Amino acid sequence: MTPEADPTAPVHPTAPVDPERGPAARQRPEDLLAALALPTRGTTYSLALPRYTGMPLFGSHPPFQVSMYRTPVGLRGDGEQPWGPRNEVSLGYMAETVSGTSHSGAHVDALAHMTIGDDDHWYGGGNAREHLGDRGPKLGDGAKLPPFITRGVLLDVPAFRGIEALPAHDPVGADELRAVAEHQGVTVRAGDVVLIRSGYLSQWPDPEGLARHVTAGPDISAARWLLEQGVVAAGSDTETFEVQPAPDPGTPANPQPVHTLLLIENAIYLFESLYLEEISRERVYEFLFVALPLKIEGTTGSMLDPVAIV
Repeated sequence: MTPEADPTAPVHPTAPVDPERGPAARQRPEDLLAALALPTRGTTYSLALPRYTGMPLFGSHPPFQVSMYRTPVGLRGDGEQPWGPRNEVSLGYMAETVSGTSHSGAHVDALAHMTIGDDDHWYGGGNAREHLGDRGPKLGDGAKLPPFITRGVLLDVPAFRGIEALPAHDPVGADELRAVAEHQGVTVRAGDVVLIRSGYLSQWPDPEGLARHVTAGPDISAARWLLEQGVVAAGSDTETFEVQPAPDPGTPANPQPVHTLLLIENAIYLFESLYLEEISRERVYEFLFVALPLKIEGTTGSMLDPVAIV
């Protein structure tokens, strides 16, 4: 930590929030340098599992598929000569197409991912009538996602309880998150990315094992606590981040109150399907978190291969 950086201070508290990027885009230079100074061992942990054709996905998302588009045999069969007629060494190449949602595997939700209300609005004033075209949202889309290079904190709920993974649909509240942080000896600070482990991906990709632990996660009290701590993003190893079904949907009923409070109302980014098993085994609770979203216009999120560095 550099001497001039106050770890408890809000991220640029006087700067206006960018309606397309949120608080995560207001990181001060001194806070970035402080985060970069966190690693002392030079060890990198991957927080993503490999994606593959037919992989499990949440709900009604389109399937993830990898298909070959060009092969050496196909080039010859089609009479293609990408380098011209002189190719005495039979030089070839392979290229593929990748199709699927940006919410495949480890990913971050863009601000335009979730909508609410009869006007289908999202954070920053975006709404379906004015800001949604046939090629995706024009406001707060994936091309506006900021880079995440900041302090990361793991809150390992199953380890705190002494179990492998949380039961299916099990809620995690604010009091438990506070207790986990105290047990681990870590403090959640403004500007952090907080990752909450449920243990769901300890079962990957066994469908029966996953079903026994599906959609456990933070409830609305936990979301309020994260917001109070000043985090710029939160994530988990599940496909929904928040517990499903919502134990307290409110009136009128909201099936995803955590997404509503954090993403739609406060531009707190949500990471989902992060692989947290390795840093759990190593008891890595504080680290440099690095995630660089792809800038693709019209997307509602970005696939990621984030890392924790200690």
